[in-house]
Amino acid sequence: MTSRRATRTTITTTATTVTGRPARGALSAAAACALVLAASSCSLVGADDDTAAGGSGESDTVVLLTHNDFFLPDEVVAAFEEESGYALDIRPTDGVGNLVNLVAEQSGKPSGDVVFGVDNTFASRVLGADALTSYDGDLPAGVATYALPGDDDGDLVPVDNGNVCVNVDDVWFAKEDLDPPTTLDDLTDPAYEGLFVVPSAASSSPGLAFLLATIAEYGDQWPSYWADLLANDTEIVAGWSEAYQSEFTQGGGEGDKPIVVSYDSSPAFTVDGEGGTTTSALLETCYQQVEYAAALDGADNPEGAQALLDFMVGPDVQAALPESMYVFPVAEGTELPSDWATFAARPRESYEVDPAEIEANREDWLIEWTDIISR
Repeated sequence: MTSRRATRTTITTTATTVTGRPARGALSAAAACALVLAASSCSLVGADDDTAAGGSGESDTVVLLTHNDFFLPDEVVAAFEEESGYALDIRPTDGVGNLVNLVAEQSGKPSGDVVFGVDNTFASRVLGADALTSYDGDLPAGVATYALPGDDDGDLVPVDNGNVCVNVDDVWFAKEDLDPPTTLDDLTDPAYEGLFVVPSAASSSPGLAFLLATIAEYGDQWPSYWADLLANDTEIVAGWSEAYQSEFTQGGGEGDKPIVVSYDSSPAFTVDGEGGTTTSALLETCYQQVEYAAALDGADNPEGAQALLDFMVGPDVQAALPESMYVFPVAEGTELPSDWATFAARPRESYEVDPAEIEANREDWLIEWTDIISR
């Protein structure tokens, strides 16, 4: 595969919170399961027997299966319930990989009505499992731009977009009188030894996006690049929350890593009050993503599922996305918060890997990646 960049600037993924910190090279059970998403026998998502095979059974309730970083303000949820007449039952799962695995395993007999949080790095998995049903509503202007290539039936409804990018602590680098990195190549430079933290590609959606960025850039030589990263004492942790909030020097904890995999929107949350930010996204390192919602085939409440999908692309949710889930809306004309408009710079080009290529190679790539970090 040759190095390539896309010309579109649209996409995100959701942050995957995984508690606990494994030693470098040791993967959790969740990570091991994510490596074999194609095998339906692997599941870490618990469900009662009466829900795993039969849905909610309540026609006045819409059950939403999502990842554990899904959040909408209470007033937005209340608006959906008032407008639709349905109660919203939100059931989070630990990580996008596990969410996708759950949906695929439950194909035709889901424990929910709608899934939200499937992104373009995992979408082919659920499409291949025939776990979804088509959306029959009208998409607002701009939303169809983010449709997944190959989703001919229109099962996946784009909800948000953004970029996974390497971020740096500008304050730390200024204090150390060291120029920050700007490219993927720079991250292997001995000048940055021990300064970079990355969420796991096996258990974290942004971690997988970063792996795919390196595959898009280096082609068949990506394993050598990762070997160089690890030789430069790059740290691998379970998920984005641990990487950014605990290990990153600007994450609010006691971290000592001034370089982290995060989002193009992240600097908008580090405004310094003096007309700038304390962090920057490296716009030469970004991977394009889109996050989708879909109605589940065999859902107990298909009408409620369609109502929720309508709402997800409607103005209430689209306007709430930046400050509630740190992602960009997909509907044209949605106003961004002022800090985003000023400080959330977007790349002119983003890395991409074709969804069909991801589906064909994801398991092998993750197995090889795990072998590299385990040496």
